[in-house]
Amino acid sequence: MYIHKSVLLTEAIENLNIKPDGIYVDCTLGGGGHSKEILKRLTTGHLYCFDQDDYAFSRAKEVLDEVSNNYTFIKANFKDIKKELNKLGVEKIDGVLYDLGVSSFQFDIPERGFSYNYDAPLDMRMNQDQELTAAKIVNNYSFNEILNILNRYGEEPFAKQIARQIEKTRVNKPILTTFELVDVIKSALPQKVLNKKGHPAKQTFQALRIAVNDELRVFEVSINDALDMLNKDGYAVVITFHSLEDRICKTVFKERSTLDIPEGLPIIIKDEAPFELITRHPIVSGEEELEYNNRAHSAKMRVLRKR
Repeated sequence: MYIHKSVLLTEAIENLNIKPDGIYVDCTLGGGGHSKEILKRLTTGHLYCFDQDDYAFSRAKEVLDEVSNNYTFIKANFKDIKKELNKLGVEKIDGVLYDLGVSSFQFDIPERGFSYNYDAPLDMRMNQDQELTAAKIVNNYSFNEILNILNRYGEEPFAKQIARQIEKTRVNKPILTTFELVDVIKSALPQKVLNKKGHPAKQTFQALRIAVNDELRVFEVSINDALDMLNKDGYAVVITFHSLEDRICKTVFKERSTLDIPEGLPIIIKDEAPFELITRHPIVSGEEELEYNNRAHSAKMRVLRKR
Protein backbone atom coordinates (compact mmCIF):
# COMPACT_ATOMS: atom_id res chain seq x y z
CA MET A 1 0.00 0.00 0.00
CA TYR A 2 1.46 3.33 -1.05
CA ILE A 3 0.98 6.16 1.43
CA HIS A 4 0.12 9.61 0.09
CA LYS A 5 0.84 12.60 2.31
CA SER A 6 -0.57 15.87 1.01
CA VAL A 7 1.81 18.78 1.52
CA LEU A 8 0.59 22.07 3.07
CA LEU A 9 -2.89 20.59 3.27
CA THR A 10 -4.33 22.88 5.96
CA GLU A 11 -2.76 26.00 4.48
CA ALA A 12 -4.00 25.22 0.96
CA ILE A 13 -7.59 24.65 2.05
CA GLU A 14 -7.65 27.78 4.21
CA ASN A 15 -6.34 29.93 1.35
CA LEU A 16 -8.88 28.61 -1.15
CA ASN A 17 -11.62 30.27 0.98
CA ILE A 18 -14.10 27.65 -0.18
CA LYS A 19 -17.74 28.61 -0.74
CA PRO A 20 -20.18 25.73 -0.16
CA ASP A 21 -21.89 26.37 -3.50
CA GLY A 22 -18.71 27.12 -5.47
CA ILE A 23 -17.04 25.45 -8.44
CA TYR A 24 -13.50 24.26 -7.69
CA VAL A 25 -10.73 22.57 -9.66
CA ASP A 26 -7.95 20.36 -8.34
CA CYS A 27 -5.51 20.29 -11.24
CA THR A 28 -3.33 17.65 -9.59
CA LEU A 29 -5.58 14.99 -8.06
CA GLY A 30 -2.83 12.54 -7.06
CA GLY A 31 -3.90 10.59 -3.98
CA GLY A 32 -6.91 12.84 -3.43
CA GLY A 33 -5.79 14.42 -0.15
CA HIS A 34 -6.48 18.02 -1.13
CA SER A 35 -9.60 17.06 -3.10
CA LYS A 36 -11.09 15.30 -0.10
CA GLU A 37 -10.78 18.42 2.06
CA ILE A 38 -12.28 20.61 -0.66
CA LEU A 39 -15.18 18.20 -1.07
CA LYS A 40 -15.90 18.22 2.67
CA ARG A 41 -16.63 21.94 2.45
CA LEU A 42 -19.02 21.77 -0.52
CA THR A 43 -22.79 21.37 -0.30
CA THR A 44 -24.31 22.27 -3.65
CA GLY A 45 -20.93 23.10 -5.16
CA HIS A 46 -18.85 20.83 -7.40
CA LEU A 47 -15.22 19.74 -7.68
CA TYR A 48 -13.43 18.90 -10.93
CA CYS A 49 -10.29 16.79 -10.63
CA PHE A 50 -7.57 16.56 -13.28
CA ASP A 51 -5.01 13.77 -13.59
CA GLN A 52 -3.46 11.64 -16.32
CA ASP A 53 -2.85 8.59 -14.18
CA ASP A 54 -5.43 5.77 -13.99
CA TYR A 55 -3.95 4.61 -10.68
CA ALA A 56 -4.56 8.08 -9.22
CA PHE A 57 -8.24 7.89 -10.13
CA SER A 58 -8.67 4.46 -8.57
CA ARG A 59 -6.95 5.55 -5.36
CA ALA A 60 -8.72 8.90 -5.13
CA LYS A 61 -12.18 7.46 -5.81
CA GLU A 62 -11.98 5.42 -2.61
CA VAL A 63 -11.02 8.56 -0.68
CA LEU A 64 -13.59 10.93 -2.21
CA ASP A 65 -16.55 8.54 -2.13
CA GLU A 66 -16.31 8.61 1.67
CA VAL A 67 -17.29 12.29 1.51
CA SER A 68 -19.75 12.81 -1.38
CA ASN A 69 -20.22 12.36 -5.12
CA ASN A 70 -20.08 16.07 -5.95
CA TYR A 71 -17.00 15.59 -8.08
CA THR A 72 -15.99 14.80 -11.65
CA PHE A 73 -12.76 13.14 -12.77
CA ILE A 74 -11.13 14.50 -15.92
CA LYS A 75 -8.41 12.33 -17.45
CA ALA A 76 -6.40 15.01 -19.22
CA ASN A 77 -3.33 17.15 -18.91
CA PHE A 78 -4.18 20.26 -16.89
CA LYS A 79 -2.83 22.41 -19.71
CA ASP A 80 -6.26 21.74 -21.27
CA ILE A 81 -8.16 23.06 -18.22
CA LYS A 82 -10.19 25.60 -20.21
CA LYS A 83 -11.03 23.23 -23.08
CA GLU A 84 -11.99 20.32 -20.83
CA LEU A 85 -14.12 22.38 -18.46
CA ASN A 86 -15.82 24.18 -21.34
CA LYS A 87 -16.82 20.78 -22.77
CA LEU A 88 -18.63 20.15 -19.49
CA GLY A 89 -20.39 23.52 -19.64
CA VAL A 90 -18.10 25.17 -17.06
CA GLU A 91 -16.82 28.62 -18.02
CA LYS A 92 -16.14 30.16 -14.62
CA ILE A 93 -14.66 28.73 -11.40
CA ASP A 94 -14.33 29.91 -7.81
CA GLY A 95 -10.97 28.38 -7.03
CA VAL A 96 -8.13 26.32 -8.44
CA LEU A 97 -5.37 24.31 -6.78
CA TYR A 98 -2.05 23.07 -8.16
CA ASP A 99 0.14 20.68 -6.16
CA LEU A 100 2.95 20.35 -8.69
CA GLY A 101 5.58 17.67 -9.17
CA VAL A 102 5.21 13.92 -8.83
CA SER A 103 2.69 12.26 -6.51
CA SER A 104 4.08 10.27 -3.61
CA PHE A 105 2.79 6.98 -5.01
CA GLN A 106 4.41 7.64 -8.40
CA PHE A 107 7.78 7.90 -6.67
CA ASP A 108 7.06 4.88 -4.49
CA ILE A 109 5.92 2.51 -7.24
CA PRO A 110 9.24 1.22 -8.62
CA GLU A 111 8.03 0.31 -12.10
CA ARG A 112 7.08 3.94 -12.85
CA GLY A 113 10.79 4.73 -13.10
CA PHE A 114 10.66 8.10 -11.33
CA SER A 115 13.00 7.20 -8.49
CA TYR A 116 16.73 6.59 -8.42
CA ASN A 117 16.17 4.46 -5.29
CA TYR A 118 14.59 1.55 -7.19
CA ASP A 119 15.84 -0.44 -10.16
CA ALA A 120 13.16 -0.15 -12.83
CA PRO A 121 12.62 0.68 -16.51
CA LEU A 122 13.62 4.28 -17.27
CA ASP A 123 10.10 5.60 -17.79
CA MET A 124 9.01 8.73 -15.83
CA ARG A 125 5.72 9.29 -17.71
CA MET A 126 2.85 10.81 -15.77
CA ASN A 127 0.61 9.90 -18.69
CA GLN A 128 1.42 6.29 -19.49
CA ASP A 129 -0.33 6.56 -22.86
CA GLN A 130 2.27 8.97 -24.25
CA GLU A 131 5.20 7.70 -26.31
CA LEU A 132 8.09 9.76 -24.94
CA THR A 133 9.93 8.18 -22.01
CA ALA A 134 13.13 9.01 -20.17
CA ALA A 135 14.81 6.05 -21.89
CA LYS A 136 14.03 7.52 -25.33
CA ILE A 137 15.56 10.86 -24.34
CA VAL A 138 18.68 9.25 -22.85
CA ASN A 139 19.26 6.92 -25.79
CA ASN A 140 18.09 8.99 -28.77
CA TYR A 141 18.59 12.70 -28.03
CA SER A 142 21.81 14.36 -29.13
CA PHE A 143 24.56 15.40 -26.73
CA ASN A 144 23.50 19.06 -27.00
CA GLU A 145 19.82 18.25 -26.41
CA ILE A 146 20.62 16.26 -23.27
CA LEU A 147 23.04 18.95 -22.11
CA ASN A 148 20.33 21.59 -22.51
CA ILE A 149 17.82 19.48 -20.52
CA LEU A 150 20.27 18.93 -17.65
CA ASN A 151 21.26 22.61 -17.57
CA ARG A 152 17.80 24.08 -17.92
CA TYR A 153 15.64 21.73 -15.89
CA GLY A 154 18.14 20.26 -13.44
CA GLU A 155 20.55 23.17 -13.01
CA GLU A 156 23.15 20.40 -12.85
CA PRO A 157 26.69 21.83 -12.47
CA PHE A 158 28.21 18.72 -14.09
CA ALA A 159 25.70 18.61 -16.96
CA LYS A 160 28.39 18.52 -19.65
CA GLN A 161 30.24 15.60 -18.08
CA ILE A 162 27.03 13.61 -17.51
CA ALA A 163 25.73 14.26 -21.04
CA ARG A 164 29.08 13.22 -22.50
CA GLN A 165 29.16 10.02 -20.41
CA ILE A 166 25.60 9.15 -21.50
CA GLU A 167 26.62 9.64 -25.14
CA LYS A 168 29.70 7.45 -24.66
CA THR A 169 27.94 4.65 -22.77
CA ARG A 170 24.94 4.20 -25.09
CA VAL A 171 27.21 3.50 -28.07
CA ASN A 172 27.94 0.06 -26.64
CA LYS A 173 24.66 -0.65 -24.84
CA PRO A 174 21.35 1.21 -24.41
CA ILE A 175 20.70 2.73 -20.97
CA LEU A 176 17.34 1.20 -20.12
CA THR A 177 16.96 1.19 -16.33
CA THR A 178 17.16 3.69 -13.51
CA PHE A 179 20.16 1.97 -11.90
CA GLU A 180 21.99 1.84 -15.23
CA LEU A 181 21.54 5.60 -15.53
CA VAL A 182 22.63 6.13 -11.92
CA ASP A 183 25.83 4.21 -12.66
CA VAL A 184 26.48 6.37 -15.73
CA ILE A 185 25.94 9.56 -13.70
CA LYS A 186 28.25 8.39 -10.92
CA SER A 187 30.97 7.49 -13.42
CA ALA A 188 30.84 11.06 -14.78
CA LEU A 189 31.27 12.82 -11.42
CA PRO A 190 34.44 13.50 -9.42
CA GLN A 191 34.88 11.65 -6.14
CA LYS A 192 34.50 14.82 -4.06
CA VAL A 193 30.97 15.23 -5.44
CA LEU A 194 30.09 11.58 -4.82
CA ASN A 195 31.20 11.97 -1.21
CA LYS A 196 28.79 14.84 -0.60
CA LYS A 197 25.46 14.40 1.16
CA GLY A 198 22.51 13.77 -1.14
CA HIS A 199 22.06 11.49 -4.12
CA PRO A 200 24.28 12.37 -7.11
CA ALA A 201 21.50 11.55 -9.60
CA LYS A 202 18.83 13.80 -8.08
CA GLN A 203 19.15 16.75 -10.44
CA THR A 204 19.52 14.62 -13.56
CA PHE A 205 16.40 12.61 -12.71
CA GLN A 206 14.48 15.81 -12.00
CA ALA A 207 15.56 17.28 -15.33
CA LEU A 208 14.55 14.19 -17.30
CA ARG A 209 11.17 13.98 -15.55
CA ILE A 210 10.42 17.63 -16.38
CA ALA A 211 11.44 17.08 -20.00
CA VAL A 212 9.43 13.87 -20.40
CA ASN A 213 6.27 15.54 -19.11
CA ASP A 214 6.93 19.07 -20.45
CA GLU A 215 6.08 20.26 -16.96
CA LEU A 216 7.14 23.90 -17.04
CA ARG A 217 5.46 24.91 -20.30
CA VAL A 218 2.33 22.98 -19.36
CA PHE A 219 2.08 24.74 -15.99
CA GLU A 220 2.54 28.23 -17.46
CA VAL A 221 -0.19 27.64 -20.05
CA SER A 222 -2.53 26.12 -17.48
CA ILE A 223 -2.19 28.71 -14.71
CA ASN A 224 -2.83 31.57 -17.13
CA ASP A 225 -5.98 29.88 -18.46
CA ALA A 226 -7.15 29.07 -14.93
CA LEU A 227 -6.76 32.70 -13.84
CA ASP A 228 -8.81 33.80 -16.85
CA MET A 229 -11.62 31.51 -15.63
CA LEU A 230 -11.69 32.74 -12.03
CA ASN A 231 -14.85 34.44 -10.77
CA LYS A 232 -14.61 37.60 -8.69
CA ASP A 233 -13.27 36.75 -5.24
CA GLY A 234 -11.94 33.46 -6.59
CA TYR A 235 -8.58 32.11 -5.44
CA ALA A 236 -5.64 30.35 -7.10
CA VAL A 237 -3.37 28.30 -4.81
CA VAL A 238 -0.11 26.87 -6.18
CA ILE A 239 2.31 24.55 -4.36
CA THR A 240 5.70 24.14 -6.03
CA PHE A 241 8.69 21.94 -5.21
CA HIS A 242 11.60 23.47 -7.09
CA SER A 243 12.83 26.89 -8.12
CA LEU A 244 11.85 26.66 -11.79
CA GLU A 245 8.16 26.04 -11.02
CA ASP A 246 8.17 28.67 -8.29
CA ARG A 247 9.77 31.23 -10.61
CA ILE A 248 7.00 30.76 -13.18
CA CYS A 249 4.31 31.06 -10.51
CA LYS A 250 5.90 34.13 -8.96
CA THR A 251 6.24 35.84 -12.35
CA VAL A 252 2.68 35.11 -13.49
CA PHE A 253 1.18 36.18 -10.16
CA LYS A 254 3.21 39.41 -10.18
CA GLU A 255 2.17 40.23 -13.75
CA ARG A 256 -1.51 39.60 -13.00
CA SER A 257 -1.47 41.69 -9.78
CA THR A 258 0.39 44.71 -11.22
CA LEU A 259 -1.00 47.52 -13.36
CA ASP A 260 1.08 48.16 -16.47
CA ILE A 261 1.42 51.95 -16.34
CA PRO A 262 4.41 53.73 -17.93
CA GLU A 263 6.64 55.49 -15.42
CA GLY A 264 6.61 59.28 -15.22
CA LEU A 265 3.07 59.89 -16.50
CA PRO A 266 1.40 62.77 -14.58
CA ILE A 267 -1.83 60.89 -13.85
CA ILE A 268 -3.76 59.85 -10.77
CA ILE A 269 -4.15 56.08 -10.68
CA LYS A 270 -7.70 55.09 -9.72
CA ASP A 271 -7.82 51.60 -11.18
CA GLU A 272 -6.67 48.46 -9.44
CA ALA A 273 -4.99 45.44 -10.95
CA PRO A 274 -7.54 42.66 -11.63
CA PHE A 275 -5.82 40.34 -9.13
CA GLU A 276 -4.55 40.75 -5.59
CA LEU A 277 -1.35 38.99 -4.52
CA ILE A 278 -2.16 37.39 -1.17
CA THR A 279 1.32 35.99 -0.47
CA ARG A 280 4.13 38.55 -0.66
CA HIS A 281 6.39 35.74 0.50
CA PRO A 282 5.66 32.04 -0.12
CA ILE A 283 4.07 29.94 2.61
CA VAL A 284 6.26 27.02 3.71
CA SER A 285 5.69 23.98 5.89
CA GLY A 286 5.94 24.28 9.67
CA GLU A 287 8.22 22.23 11.90
CA GLU A 288 5.52 19.66 12.67
CA GLU A 289 4.87 18.84 9.01
CA LEU A 290 8.59 18.76 8.23
CA GLU A 291 9.07 16.11 10.90
CA TYR A 292 6.64 13.58 9.39
CA ASN A 293 6.71 14.48 5.69
CA ASN A 294 10.16 14.66 4.14
CA ARG A 295 8.78 15.86 0.80
CA ALA A 296 7.51 19.04 2.44
CA HIS A 297 11.00 20.49 2.83
CA SER A 298 11.13 22.09 -0.61
CA ALA A 299 7.44 23.06 -0.84
CA LYS A 300 6.41 26.68 -1.39
CA MET A 301 2.84 27.92 -1.69
CA ARG A 302 1.68 31.13 -3.40
CA VAL A 303 -1.87 32.53 -3.49
CA LEU A 304 -3.64 34.97 -5.81
CA ARG A 305 -7.19 36.40 -5.56
CA LYS A 306 -9.40 37.75 -8.34
CA ARG A 307 -10.70 41.12 -7.17
